[in-house]
Amino acid sequence: MALRTNYFELAPKAIHILMSQEDYLAEQFAASDTVTKRTWELVKLRVSQINQCAFCVDMHSKELMSQGETPERIIGLSAWRDMPMYSGTERAALEWGEHLTTGQRVDDIRHQEAVQSLGEQAVVDLTIAVNAINSWNRIVKAFKPEVGSYKPR
Repeated sequence: MALRTNYFELAPKAIHILMSQEDYLAEQFAASDTVTKRTWELVKLRVSQINQCAFCVDMHSKELMSQGETPERIIGLSAWRDMPMYSGTERAALEWGEHLTTGQRVDDIRHQEAVQSLGEQAVVDLTIAVNAINSWNRIVKAFKPEVGSYKPR
């Protein structure tokens, strides 16, 4: 299926803002002691699964494989709560990502649990990251780039 509309060409300033946000997040997670780039990629994949964004599920699965992630952890991600192969930090990040993506209220207890597990900076960065992948999912679902066309860097 061909791309419906080339949003990169028609809205270059807006896409630049989204790409700059991705650059910021990559820097933050590369330097983080808690939420790593791999954890960030797991969250992006899980959010894309929830949003049923085929292009992004394909892309983030490929990114994880290129980073050395195991097929078992990629396949098991949709049932991460019942799989013993995810760390406490990954579980906290996935929980936060799912909670925000599904639009649930963030009460003081949930916020405090996330901060205790991940740290304030990571919670802020992860919140921005969840917002970003939700935005990308909606853009991609609207304009439908070809699933399978993504090649990891």
